[in-house]
Amino acid sequence: MSAVSLSRLQMFYGDLDAPLLLHAMIREEFKGSIALISSFGADAALLLALVAEVDPATPVLFLETGKHFPQTLDYAQQLAAHLELTQVKWLAPDTEMASRIDTDGQLWKTQPNRCCWLRKVEPLNRAVEQLGLCALITGRKRYQTPERGQLETIELDDKGIFRINPLALWNRERQKQEAVARKLPIHPLAAAGYASIGCAPCTRPVEAGEDERAGRWAHTIGIDEDKKTECGIHLPAAEVTNWSV
Repeated sequence: MSAVSLSRLQMFYGDLDAPLLLHAMIREEFKGSIALISSFGADAALLLALVAEVDPATPVLFLETGKHFPQTLDYAQQLAAHLELTQVKWLAPDTEMASRIDTDGQLWKTQPNRCCWLRKVEPLNRAVEQLGLCALITGRKRYQTPERGQLETIELDDKGIFRINPLALWNRERQKQEAVARKLPIHPLAAAGYASIGCAPCTRPVEAGEDERAGRWAHTIGIDEDKKTECGIHLPAAEVTNWSV
């Protein structure tokens, strides 16, 4: 897809609220070639519900890294059943690659970027190609981190895949209200202070006053110059190319 196509999509749909934007993207623009990436984390339920309201057969890509909390795996099954999602795809790391690169399962301690590439970036790239996807729906929001502060509702990444971010402009309060109105199941770790939930070794509860993603990759302080803030699936390909070596 070209930048001109991006301009058209942004012109016609960029200001639509999440439900209308999802309907246009799933039912019209990318029918049969769009999927939702979901972590089944602390705030994943609402976007999953919004997608299910448009079409519960929309593919949902869950990156089953092999390092998730057991509660997350149980929650993923519970929420998928509750919303009657019929195409949840659990994407696992390549077995041969994982045994070769992460021999003892401890790569996250010393090379967190490479671990994320192995367990998230590579499986997602593989699935996008195999499924012939042209667009991915994400749950990213502007308020989450400074890096996401200029996020648009419709983007085009450097691999030519559209990124649809229906909740980009939503605040925490509206998200909470919409989730409560739908009586959505809550991730069991949310009550313990886990505001953003990823792999178990790389996630801690957040403290008062911290942004909701502060508990992600907290152990990376001192490993790299800056604390890791992204797993790589939302970064330009050029930034994660060297993660694989």
